[in-house]
Amino acid sequence: MTLDALSDDVTAEYGALGEEIAVDLDRETRNELAMLETALEPESTDELLRRAVHMLFQSTVDTGTLDFHLRSSYDVTYDEYLSGMTYDEMTGANQFPQQGDPDDRRYQF
Repeated sequence: MTLDALSDDVTAEYGALGEEIAVDLDRETRNELAMLETALEPESTDELLRRAVHMLFQSTVDTGTLDFHLRSSYDVTYDEYLSGMTYDEMTGANQFPQQGDPDDRRYQF
């Protein structure tokens, strides 16, 4: 897959999500959410859930997990997605590809 495929898939998912999502909570999640509500006193439960998504996203970016999954599925990284260009396109490697091993030149006379 490519950077364009990733962009198309993200756009499609964004549209499919809509404005609201109904989520079934298991017992453990409900207990943890109740504790967070009590301790943090947010304006609404929705605010806690938005924060949770932001924290999960940030931790997957920081640990490299997001890049791992993007590289596995789309052969791009999150930085490449944000810039709209692959590293090869940024550095011009696609314009001047190396033939074979670049160290081969040292043996040519």
